[in-house]
Amino acid sequence: MQKQHIYFVPGLAANTKIFEHISLPEDKFQLHFLEWILPTSVDESIQDYSKRMCATIKHETPILIGVSFGGIMVQEMSKHIQHKKVIIISSIKSNEELPKRLKLAQVTKAYKLFPTKIISNIEKYEQYFFNDYLKKRAELYKVYLSIRHEDYLHWAIYNVLHWEQQNQLTDIVHIHGDKDEIFPIKNIKNSIIVKNGTHIMILNKAKTISKILERECFLLT
Repeated sequence: MQKQHIYFVPGLAANTKIFEHISLPEDKFQLHFLEWILPTSVDESIQDYSKRMCATIKHETPILIGVSFGGIMVQEMSKHIQHKKVIIISSIKSNEELPKRLKLAQVTKAYKLFPTKIISNIEKYEQYFFNDYLKKRAELYKVYLSIRHEDYLHWAIYNVLHWEQQNQLTDIVHIHGDKDEIFPIKNIKNSIIVKNGTHIMILNKAKTISKILERECFLLT
């Protein structure tokens, strides 16, 4: 049986290490992991950017899987290439699923105050993280958030908040945690719910997510 090719896109600023615990049958699926590329400018449209991401795909009719902002990206990519299915994890299907506080950040332009310098220089600032929770988060950021170019961060944050998709795609599967703190489950419709799944469940609920992915992808083979 010919293997199905699956392309993964990580979350905002994240590298492909976030998928290190995802496991799918090697005799059925060939996994490919796409890294973020720098925008040509902070004004590059998400449509043009997604076309450049599509240029890195080397196989016909793949399954596209994205986490968080990567979920938005694979939806945009799916508009430019033939594909079998789009699967998003810890993400949104339209701008209607953005929580009120992020919509407010869009309107007030408060996102411009986001401390991108801290993410881009996490080693410099971690000495100021006093409690154990923040120290552990800083360690996670150092391992998994390696795309720290400030132009990319400003571009990505802007495009999460200003995403113009109003109607969800028809060929989409949405996997979401009921404890997601970035995109609360109360705003999410038509999803496969992961119990106690947070926004980083791709790391700590990888076994559960792998089973869901295997089931959903197997239905297409």
